[in-house]
Amino acid sequence: MEEFLFQATIYLGAAVIAVPLAARLGLGSVLGYLGAGIVIGPLFGLVGSEAQDIQHFAEFGVVMMLFLIGLELDPRALWDMRRKLLGLGGMQVLLTTGAIALAASLLGFAPTVALAIGMIFALSSTAIVLQTLSEKNLMRTGGGRSTFSVLLAQDIAVIPMLAILPLLAVTGIGMALAPDGSMTRLSEDDHHHAISLVDGLPAWGVTLVTIGAVAAIILTGIYLTRPVFRYIHHARLPEMYTALALLMVVSIAVLMQLVGLSPALGTFLAGVVLANSEFRHELESDLAPFKGLLLGLFFITVGAGINFTLFFDQPALILGYTAGMMAIKAVILLGLAMVFKLRGKDRWLFTLGLAQAGEFGFVLVSFSLAQGVLTPGQSQILLLVVAMSMLVTPLLFILLDLLSHRMEDHAAHEEDDVDETGTVIIAGIGRFGQIVNRLVRSSGFDTIVIDHDLATVQMMRKFGVRGFFGDPSRPDLLNAAGLADAKVLVVALDGKAQALALVTYARKARPDLHIVARARDRVHAYQLNAAGANDVVREMFDSSLRAGRYVLENLGLSEFEAHEAEMTFYHKDREMLRELAALWQPGVPVVDNAVYVARAKEFDAELETALAAKVQKNDSQIEGAAAPRGPGGRVRKPQD
Repeated sequence: MEEFLFQATIYLGAAVIAVPLAARLGLGSVLGYLGAGIVIGPLFGLVGSEAQDIQHFAEFGVVMMLFLIGLELDPRALWDMRRKLLGLGGMQVLLTTGAIALAASLLGFAPTVALAIGMIFALSSTAIVLQTLSEKNLMRTGGGRSTFSVLLAQDIAVIPMLAILPLLAVTGIGMALAPDGSMTRLSEDDHHHAISLVDGLPAWGVTLVTIGAVAAIILTGIYLTRPVFRYIHHARLPEMYTALALLMVVSIAVLMQLVGLSPALGTFLAGVVLANSEFRHELESDLAPFKGLLLGLFFITVGAGINFTLFFDQPALILGYTAGMMAIKAVILLGLAMVFKLRGKDRWLFTLGLAQAGEFGFVLVSFSLAQGVLTPGQSQILLLVVAMSMLVTPLLFILLDLLSHRMEDHAAHEEDDVDETGTVIIAGIGRFGQIVNRLVRSSGFDTIVIDHDLATVQMMRKFGVRGFFGDPSRPDLLNAAGLADAKVLVVALDGKAQALALVTYARKARPDLHIVARARDRVHAYQLNAAGANDVVREMFDSSLRAGRYVLENLGLSEFEAHEAEMTFYHKDREMLRELAALWQPGVPVVDNAVYVARAKEFDAELETALAAKVQKNDSQIEGAAAPRGPGGRVRKPQD
């Protein structure tokens, strides 16, 4: 008991000291955990062989993380990911396995060993990558979604890899790590010490049991979760919710292991099933602390398990293998990013984020050793390469952050290829365009947004807006966005000249198109009207009218009276705008246009007369019967 408490003190103390320090230095929590493991393991020797056992326990952090990610995914969203899941993820696994296997063969490894090495290094670190993406709020970016798709495909690929590796065995007797760190041979009986539901079954039996386990998870999530949660609710004990959440994750992980599947994959599936349930937020809040703590413990054990003695004995070999493996993966990932049209920062996030080996690599190395596919020396080197690549990954994310501004500046010269169309095209997604876009989309109509501000487009994409970066006045971008078939064009650009040019081109290209344009001021409204805009909206007009209505209400007018005054002003001003537009002369300041100035004065007098008549009419109808008013004469708050 004392030894357990001592080890727990060491692990927790190292985390509490190292992780906040790393976070304050901008290094991220993952590098802090890895550094803490290195300090208490190889550097000071405070922990020993028990780190391997703790690592197996800490792997539940990865399992919980996949469960929580599944809770965030609607099943329809998962179906929408099928192209990236099967295409992008599947191609990454196959291409990386083949390329690394070929490189290993050229280095002199036997073909079976080379194929095993290719499968081991084809996987990336789900724990490090997803943790870092979540911390940096990159999960919903294009690069983050593509990265997640590949990681999920890799988790699925572990299943056939575990089935293939025994077929590569050179001998029937494998090796394993003894508690003291030495290598011992395994007898045939040792391979089957774990309980399994599929051992000894024919292929069709294994398939049925596997399908049954997956079906049991789905059906339990759909039909049994609600009754169990209601039963727990009657206990009125908050800790029971936490116990139930842990029970769900652990039991699903055990079931997946019994049928030879990935526990992380099974819990992810359960999370997706429960994504639309009313208990989703309760599960998230209960499991999040355990996930964070266990993931941190997992990273510490990775750092503590790095064999620096072997590294210092053969530094050039280890560094060469690590750099070569990461370079091969990066080249393949970069090529796939280009094929799947990832751009700018998303492309480099995808490339650098997945270039390392992953925690499942430890599992496959140990399994390959036990099956006799790898020799003890080969397995020690591969474990060190996996650990070193994971150690380098947080540094790559730091490098990506340092270069992000430069990459964004470079991307400013590279416009998107618009490959979607919409019923409504919105040119400009500033404050004005955002409101228009939200209203139209919420009403059930498709919109396509084009804007020349890269940062704004990237921000709107995070909220699900179909936005493209480029100059909206370019004819090729407009045509690609569906100008020929669109019903409405909204011109919400900041630049007066650019908005005018866009309206002019769109009217010539589509005489029947309805164009709604934002005007910066009254003269700009005249220009847009002359260029062919159907509806011209001055950006400050409606908001100024509303502010004026509030002033009238607080000066003693009722809401009805203030509203009537507002509407009278609105219609009269619109009438004035149309008539003065005919008197406006391009290139002549309005103050120098005598006819324009005279008519404007007449309109002001007519407006004052109309408002006075409206107020007098209201007073005669009400006949002095005023509702109780609050301070300042206000009847009640306006309903906006």
